[in-house]
Amino acid sequence: MIANKEMNNEIAPLIVQLWETTIEEAREILNEYFDSEEKEVFGYEEDGKFVGLALCSLRHDYVEGCDNSPVGYLEGIVVDKEFQKNGIARILCKECEQWAKCKGCIEFASDCELENTESFKFHLGIGFEEENRIICFKKMI
Repeated sequence: MIANKEMNNEIAPLIVQLWETTIEEAREILNEYFDSEEKEVFGYEEDGKFVGLALCSLRHDYVEGCDNSPVGYLEGIVVDKEFQKNGIARILCKECEQWAKCKGCIEFASDCELENTESFKFHLGIGFEEENRIICFKKMI
């Protein structure tokens, strides 16, 4: 289901799980999504409690391996540990893909950290293909 601002407090703890942020920062992130026409939040409820969440957006800049613009982008996806391996993340991702199609996208992309093997396996398992591996650098000047 598409989430809305009224669900912010119920969904924010899932953002904390996803990105290890504070609850206040999680609410701010969600408000940014709720206030944008180019971002969407999908939630999954079980017994009246949100147990899954997916954030997606339209990206107009370069997306690794993609040839079109905009590209639908899975920004983050999380399912409570006790509800994992039940197909919830797959359902949420399909909702994101459908949203992106309705916005005119013909490509859908995502990413994960190199060491996040669980996310890597999930992406491959739902039909994503690996496009590239990169390591990013920085230094203070």
